[in-house]
Amino acid sequence: MVSQHGILLAAGLISDHFGPLVAKVCDCLLRHGALQLTEIVRRLKLPQGQVKNSLLVLIQHNCVQAFSSPRGDRTITLYLAIFDNVLHRLRFSKFISVIRADIPESETLIEGLLQNGRLTFDQLVGRTISKVPEGTIRPAREEIRMNFNKLVYARYVERCPKAEPYFNPQEDEQSTAARRRVPKTAEEVLSLEQKVVNTATLSDPERFSEIPYGMEDASKTNDCPHNAVAGAKRKHGAFEIDEELNSTIAENEVLWRFCADRKKPKLKVGTHPIWESFFEANLTDKDTNSVTSSTNGILEKLGQKEGTAAMTIGDIKPVLLDLQCTTSDGEEFTFDLRKMVEACRNEEIESLVKKKYGQEAFTIFRLLVTQGCAVETDQIIDTTILDKQIVHSTLYKLWNDGYIDTEKIASAAGTGYAQFFVWRAKNTFREQFIDNLYHAALNLRQMVNYIAELLLEGSKDETKLRNRKNILILALTRHDDSLMLFHDF
Repeated sequence: MVSQHGILLAAGLISDHFGPLVAKVCDCLLRHGALQLTEIVRRLKLPQGQVKNSLLVLIQHNCVQAFSSPRGDRTITLYLAIFDNVLHRLRFSKFISVIRADIPESETLIEGLLQNGRLTFDQLVGRTISKVPEGTIRPAREEIRMNFNKLVYARYVERCPKAEPYFNPQEDEQSTAARRRVPKTAEEVLSLEQKVVNTATLSDPERFSEIPYGMEDASKTNDCPHNAVAGAKRKHGAFEIDEELNSTIAENEVLWRFCADRKKPKLKVGTHPIWESFFEANLTDKDTNSVTSSTNGILEKLGQKEGTAAMTIGDIKPVLLDLQCTTSDGEEFTFDLRKMVEACRNEEIESLVKKKYGQEAFTIFRLLVTQGCAVETDQIIDTTILDKQIVHSTLYKLWNDGYIDTEKIASAAGTGYAQFFVWRAKNTFREQFIDNLYHAALNLRQMVNYIAELLLEGSKDETKLRNRKNILILALTRHDDSLMLFHDF
């Protein structure tokens, strides 16, 4: 469930991009969940045509997912706001800068998808050519196709999900109940939003299936570093017609969008080539939560890079172990992406505790988060080697602000009973932290918008206001980086 501050932030983002009317529709869906068109019209008391157009805008920009669901003896269409996709609008400039550094020749293509939401390849070609200045040589269609396929190969771009998938909550509950009968250590509880998104999402081979190259340009594909695309194995006779048809469909009918679900770890200086080779040598393409690569595969990829061909197993193993990769035989290493993201998120929360309460609170809070269970006061004192009074006062501050919980335990001691306190990190401390991030982002954006209005009105202190606005924008940019860490980017 999205907090109040999160909803206000999301509605503000949509209002800035598409206007207050579209923002009202998005706000309604975020507050009330999946709704029919008629229900949205009734709640907002707006003309049906305006609500429908607003939904089309939100769907076009990947902020709303439509799906079919049974109700009684009929099937209805429901609309559900995708909160994470709305928040991705915070980092459009960040996305472009990342791709500019990684695949600079594809920057115009990614800008088109970020600005327009969903486009066919044919539309992207037309837009790319129109952006070329007069007097400059226009890129050929096959050159644009090659740059586009690089984005797909690197998973910056994906095919759009199913337009209106069928989702039956009752069938989902039955399958969940059946899974619970199988003993498991833990089971992830998915929200309705996550279940609908999973139903609509294509399989990885479909999502990242590149556009086949034309038959007449088959020779050009030999020069492309990523020519292992759908239909790239050339056939003859009747199969050529099918391949050309698939290429036409992929170019003119398939909708593409930017893929924001890319996780990258923080790397130490000098380890990037090893980490890059580790990912390139991945043996488990179907698993999006972990990467497994062999040392021979990593060395082979390093040998293809400039300046790393002389590296040995002795050079790469310490780096992989330092990055918390696991291995059972010393030949294959596995890295858990979820563990990496979890560690980064905990570090972000711990850094806030350190800034707000000091080093002692940071040490105590990290201990409680790491332990994941109740810890006695005396054990905290012994483990952290902190003064008893400091530990007591710090625990009280963290408890008073809702970061930790406490419980009084009674136990038999000698001839009587002893009482002592145990402490644990609160289960909701992360939700509270994220809500604080939403609140801060909302306040910063409102301040920036207020100063922008003053500048439009022609204030006397224009220079001072501009400087203040630039400082706030810089603070907002840094803050957005922290916020997006909790939304898979």
